[in-house]
Amino acid sequence: MIDHIKLRVADFTKSKEFYDQALSTIGMKLLPDSDEGYCAWGMGEDPLFEIAKPNESNSISRSVHFCFRVNDQALIDAFYKAALAAGGTDNGAPGPRPHYSPTYYAAYVLDPDGNNVEVCLH
Repeated sequence: MIDHIKLRVADFTKSKEFYDQALSTIGMKLLPDSDEGYCAWGMGEDPLFEIAKPNESNSISRSVHFCFRVNDQALIDAFYKAALAAGGTDNGAPGPRPHYSPTYYAAYVLDPDGNNVEVCLH
């Protein structure tokens, strides 16, 4: 079970805006303990996904793939639309992915740093 994911991002403000718009469509909210170099989103009080500025010991995260699971195709469609509107790049429009399973439905978007963000239902 995954507890949380953290990415180091090149442009903190741009990434924060991207993720806030995209993740709100699947029920994740920006948590109040954010500051100028770190922020997190969750479905309650616990952070599930975090971004932070790089530092001397941690460089920018690139070419990472991660997936958020939802329970409705409409949420995937909304995520995809919001992520593109927030500056993401198409990496796979919403639709069935029968090569994974007969009921797999997903969308893929590259974030501002080129990380592959997937939202799926199966």
